[in-house]
Amino acid sequence: MRPDFSTVEALNAWSPGSLAELFGISIVSIEEGRLTSELVIRPEFMAPNGYLHAATVVAIADTTAGFGSRAHLPSGAFGFTTIEVKTNFLGTARQGVIECEARLIHGGRTTQVWDATVSHRESSKTIALFRCTQMILYPSTG
Repeated sequence: MRPDFSTVEALNAWSPGSLAELFGISIVSIEEGRLTSELVIRPEFMAPNGYLHAATVVAIADTTAGFGSRAHLPSGAFGFTTIEVKTNFLGTARQGVIECEARLIHGGRTTQVWDATVSHRESSKTIALFRCTQMILYPSTG
């Protein structure tokens, strides 16, 4: 039987020992086809130029979409893996909180496509637009 990942508490409890825990990414809300998260900006998330490192933005977007996939797996599936990502960077931040909203665009039996928007809470500016494709994993039958 597959664990139930339909609540914020269950998804946040899935984080220990992972990149999400290392970065401090917290799932804030979940509903059908949508998941949101947040991340407090810390000095170690900065690039040498003093702005938020692109990898930090991709980390929150991919984590949020991935947790969304986990919460929206089709019947019989046990997991997923990211097979493609694309990010358009539109802005940056130096402090405060970044938020991510991921939306399920395609929820098929073998793939899911998620769009995510990363924004800076304090300025309400969009930092990045992100899209990923997840391959849905099933137990081996032979």
